[in-house]
Amino acid sequence: MASYPMSAVDAAWYHIDGPANLAIVTGIALTKQALDFGKVSKIIQRRLLEFERFRQRVVEHGLAIPTLEWQDIPDFDIGPHLRHAALPAPQNEKALMALVNDLASMPLDRSRPLWQIHIIDSVMGGSAMIFRYHHCIGDGTAMKAVTARLFDIVGAKTRPPPRSAKQSAPDAQTAAPGLLEQAGLIMKGAGALLLELVKWPDPPSPFKGEFSPGKTVAWTQAVSLDQVKAIGASTGAKVNDVLVAVATGALRSYLMQRGINVNQSTLRAMVPVDLRAPQSQGELGNDFGLVILDLPVEVASATKRLALVKARMDALKRSTEAIAMQFLFDLFGRGPKLLEDLANQVFGSKASIVLTNVVGPNHPVLLAGVPIDRLMFCVPFPGNQLGLGLSILSYQGKATLTVIADARLVPDPEKITRQFNRQFAAMTKSQSASQTDLH
Repeated sequence: MASYPMSAVDAAWYHIDGPANLAIVTGIALTKQALDFGKVSKIIQRRLLEFERFRQRVVEHGLAIPTLEWQDIPDFDIGPHLRHAALPAPQNEKALMALVNDLASMPLDRSRPLWQIHIIDSVMGGSAMIFRYHHCIGDGTAMKAVTARLFDIVGAKTRPPPRSAKQSAPDAQTAAPGLLEQAGLIMKGAGALLLELVKWPDPPSPFKGEFSPGKTVAWTQAVSLDQVKAIGASTGAKVNDVLVAVATGALRSYLMQRGINVNQSTLRAMVPVDLRAPQSQGELGNDFGLVILDLPVEVASATKRLALVKARMDALKRSTEAIAMQFLFDLFGRGPKLLEDLANQVFGSKASIVLTNVVGPNHPVLLAGVPIDRLMFCVPFPGNQLGLGLSILSYQGKATLTVIADARLVPDPEKITRQFNRQFAAMTKSQSASQTDLH
């Protein structure tokens, strides 16, 4: 059987799983019309398997310093990776969230390729596709290439061809091309990371504590990106700034409901930063860094929260912290899992949540001829320190925030999503009122 070395960064993500928190991404696509399982299965068989990673399992050699490889599976059988079921009664959104809770709590079979797709019938009159895959296969940018192959664009006659994943790991002298050539940037970023390390850990909260294997999931009503842009227009805030500020307001309200004194607390988020070079667009694998964002939950004013989020995001964009963090992942992926676990313990203690924003298709897409109504995903919070994941995905001019959390720590994530929509409605009303005053 042919085998290919796994890159060091992908190996780090393979090993980052904690006892309860796994590095498994869960994507959700909803349709208003019923999907035909037979047609969908053929499309998945034909298009998804064009990417070799979905036909390969991970094999590990050695104990002290393990090496990982992608190994081809001869006569690969897609059957165990495709599931078909009907949503239990009452077949509403709450029932769907309960199903996603169960699926998000389940590990993947490590003796097989690390992905699984569930086609769910009778979902509010339509269907759902739930796509689960391990983070070592690829990051959010990489998976956009996968969805571009699976889905058809309305009116388009062709789809972009898949690009092969990088199959070989660079040796120690050429690790992470482009990074070692920028040693000054890495050192500067290392300085930024050291400043993060001297900060006190995030204090105990509903998002940190003893984890359980179970997960809870909820998502918001979709919000208009035009309204998001209108909110940020007066201050020059970007779409991401506004959405993060709204999410911060929702977290502030939730923490107060749980009895946390937000005025005497901090809440930091690990935020992924895409570092993929243009020539690597469309490839699988992981090519991003992480930065730590202080969320201003102590600020009561929505306007001031937005201003602070914008200022902090602008500072992080100028920082090289993400490059240094990616370099560390490259190093961790070359050593034993114990070393990576210790590093995750240190870095993870400085934050409480993972927060990410991915830009999806701005045009309608189809699966087996059926229009996709909504797209969402759950970002994992692997390791043993973080207890909450917030992921924002835009599609067709709207954005949805999805919350996934430890079931013991946050049994009620729907309170966060409801607060998000309330906060957004209040900011939209305030923006409209200010525009009226100007006229």
